[in-house]
Amino acid sequence: MRFRPLPVRSTVRLRRPVDIWHKPALSGVVALGVPDLVLLGLGRLDLVLYTSAGAMCALYAHGLPYAARARTLPWVVLGMVASLAVALTAASLVTSAAVLVVLASLLAAVHKMVCDAARIGPPGNLILTFIAASAFFVPQRPAEVLPHTGLALATGAFAWLVCMAPALVRPRGPERIATARALEAAAGLLRAWADAGAAPPAGGAEPAQVTEPAGATHARHATAAAVNAAWHALFLVPARTAEAVAARAGLERLLVRAESALGGVPRDATAQADRLGGWARELRSGHPLPDVALTTAEAEELAGVAWEFGVALEPGMALRAGGGEPRPRTAGGRRAGQSAVDPSGLRRPAPGRPRGVRAVVGRLRPGSPLLPIGARVAVGCVLAGWVSMAVGVGHPYWAVVTAASIYQANTTLSWQRAFQRTLGNLLGLALFTALLPVFHTGHLAMIVLALAFQLGAEAMISRNYWLGSVCVTPMALLLTEFGRPLAAGTLIADRWLDTVVGAAVGLVCCVLVTNRRASDRIDRALEQVAEAGAAASRLLADGPAAPSGSAGEHTGAHATGEQRADADGPGAAREGALGTDGGDRPDGADGAGWAREAGWAREALAGALVELREAVEVAAGEWWQRALPGERIARAEQQGHRTLAVLVRRLAAPALAA
Repeated sequence: MRFRPLPVRSTVRLRRPVDIWHKPALSGVVALGVPDLVLLGLGRLDLVLYTSAGAMCALYAHGLPYAARARTLPWVVLGMVASLAVALTAASLVTSAAVLVVLASLLAAVHKMVCDAARIGPPGNLILTFIAASAFFVPQRPAEVLPHTGLALATGAFAWLVCMAPALVRPRGPERIATARALEAAAGLLRAWADAGAAPPAGGAEPAQVTEPAGATHARHATAAAVNAAWHALFLVPARTAEAVAARAGLERLLVRAESALGGVPRDATAQADRLGGWARELRSGHPLPDVALTTAEAEELAGVAWEFGVALEPGMALRAGGGEPRPRTAGGRRAGQSAVDPSGLRRPAPGRPRGVRAVVGRLRPGSPLLPIGARVAVGCVLAGWVSMAVGVGHPYWAVVTAASIYQANTTLSWQRAFQRTLGNLLGLALFTALLPVFHTGHLAMIVLALAFQLGAEAMISRNYWLGSVCVTPMALLLTEFGRPLAAGTLIADRWLDTVVGAAVGLVCCVLVTNRRASDRIDRALEQVAEAGAAASRLLADGPAAPSGSAGEHTGAHATGEQRADADGPGAAREGALGTDGGDRPDGADGAGWAREAGWAREALAGALVELREAVEVAAGEWWQRALPGERIARAEQQGHRTLAVLVRRLAAPALAA
């Protein structure tokens, strides 16, 4: 067992803002502003809380491609409306504030676990919990519950339209941004090698055979995570038309270039990094997809692998199965005479894995590390609400929200969030106090300021949570004050007490309710890395060998179909043998089958490595637990990244030339 001290430094340090902060910011302003102005015209600003419930859903899912966003946002809206309905029903039937605190806390725990299991991304459970906890303490009659939830549902539908509207202008913006992030991360990895002055692998040497510079370790993990996230984003993009196939194929080609940084460092690492960074800027600017045709040197470097796939390869030419003369690419990047609507050349996610609702339910199974987090939220919010009531706060929803907001993946992050939340809320209360004379000028001024705070919160919260909280606090107070204004002195005093109580009690509960399952998550992640690595190694032994320098100089160890079947084990779903007659060159169809399965193996191994790194970072932040298996983790990551590097090199060569 070990005790981990809680850090103090870097808690208030500012970071670079998220690259797409303006997207949820503008969507939130539009989705909130239009209903607010309509209510102002109708003289019913007392309904702002209910319209805000649906409008706040516009802050979600901005990292997803539009097809996936269209499917995800309705679930967010339904979750918000269902939470609001539960809260309003309880408010109309329950008179005990202590019981309402318990109900709000249990709902907050559900929000936390489901959002983490769904990996919905920012703003996570916080918006759902804020709206629901506020609604628990709003005076309500049973007959009003249905029309008020109907308002939330209507504004949620409007929020869906607002979030989907950019698709009319840049229909492929999200996947382009995901690919650009992968290119930028790969460029950072190459620069880390170049800045360290380390000699990159020469010829056909694998990167794991060269000592990695210390500064490149973090960059390698970041690149693996960014590439993995980009592949998952592309897998969500449908390819049903010629234009869609061509656009996605171009992004896949760029992503293969980013992924190739994991497979080896070129001799001109700095130049390659500059090239990747330039492509990323072109993607973000909305320009046509960059031309990534092979140079003479690149064609020579990849010629060995191209031969293994039974193709001819020259600069400016595309791979073609079955040998023979290569056909030049058309302007769209495909082979002459090839149908552009043929999606067979696109990578596909591995079949049979749970996705959507099944994946969320699977992450909440008994023994899940999310369950202790839910217990922390429930216990901490209940105690925070009760203590807030004990010190004289009549509507302790803010204490419940404060306690719920500080619970992160581990104790260390929760401590940092508690400090940031307290600092930001107190500064936000000071800002709210300073602006009271402006609020008193009229409802229009209140709406304008609330929208300005919403914009400022999204602009600053990614730099540091405390900075964003400075804007979130007055905006949240304004949303709840439209319907039932309180005296300024009482309001500020209650929120100050709620903030301190919620942060202090929540942090104490976080320390007392330890997440012992965080270490168990590492054990499962290590098993996943070992299984994925073994599967990838079998494919590498069966498939084409990497080039050893020049065209024709290569080694290959192709097993027979019977040997591969034995290695794969019973029940393995393989679409065709890779070799013929004990090691002959694979034909084009078999080479494509190997590449497809190798792509799935790459996806599984990269995902397992990302999961292992995340599990280690989460467990490392728990203050009291058994010692982590550091040597075993390091060995698994080293071997896993070595196998991934070899697999990437085998996959990248033909994919780059396709």
